Amino acid sequence: MSSSAATPSYGEAARKRGLRGAAARARGVRAGRGWPFVLPYLPFLIAFGIAPMIYALKLAFTNSGGGWVGFHNFSHTVNDYRFGPAFKHILLYTGVWLGALVVFVVVLALLLHGRANRVSSTFRFLFYIPGALAGAASVLVWLFMLDPSVSPGSFLLHHVLGSHLFVESIAPGHLPFIFAMIAFWTGAGGWIVVMYGALNTIPQDLEEAARIDGAGPIAIALRLKLPLIRKWIAYMVILSFATGTQLFVEPQIVNQASLGLVPDTWSANQLAYQEAFRYADFNAAAAIAVDLLAIGLFAAVLIVTRTGLFRTED
Repeated sequence: MSSSAATPSYGEAARKRGLRGAAARARGVRAGRGWPFVLPYLPFLIAFGIAPMIYALKLAFTNSGGGWVGFHNFSHTVNDYRFGPAFKHILLYTGVWLGALVVFVVVLALLLHGRANRVSSTFRFLFYIPGALAGAASVLVWLFMLDPSVSPGSFLLHHVLGSHLFVESIAPGHLPFIFAMIAFWTGAGGWIVVMYGALNTIPQDLEEAARIDGAGPIAIALRLKLPLIRKWIAYMVILSFATGTQLFVEPQIVNQASLGLVPDTWSANQLAYQEAFRYADFNAAAAIAVDLLAIGLFAAVLIVTRTGLFRTED
């Protein structure tokens, strides 16, 4: 074989460099088109996201006089007898909620995607309605539903929870599952709409090719659709995990409705609130906030690296 055939010619190498350059310029153009959508958000991100985070970091490593104390605030809060149970409650609640969210949202979105447009749009609207309620309003609705004396589902409370009184329905062992149920009821509909939109980005040609090859609806859902919306599922898990660790409204309202039966430090955010506004220890509250930030960042990095969320295909 001649050397000219074994090695690419100068013209071919130049053509490949030109193609790579054109692809890079195309990516640059696509990236530039996104800036008008991103720039209006940046001031709000800095003012209400980055700046408070920097201020919390400063408080977490200083004392009330502004002096540097290192990790003293973190050790002080960790040694608090309420710290461990609060974070245990949050992690249990978040695990239950995320498990239900991933399974039911993905399954319902796949089922709706296979239906006629009129049917799926009706169900998407019905699923989304609970999300229109604010967090406090949804908790009040569920307080009504969890009271066996007035709840229309009192027979379920009797048989599933074995409760005949409101205080039995909100027993400590039930709370992570109750809060997960409330969060799913209010948040799942919005994610179903998002997942349905992600499924609509799958080219019809791929589905038709799979049907020609003999794949049924279940095989198409599991082997075609599910892998193609994997990044959307990872995105949902990251945001939902961050939201779950910030739980505050639900246990706070249940605490007031139960006249203190549920402790006012049930969640980590509640504990931080008590440290700041009952004991005026803003440094300890900031340390708890930084702990939650670290947990959220660790989970986000783990999910991003495992799923390739930001990986692009040229």
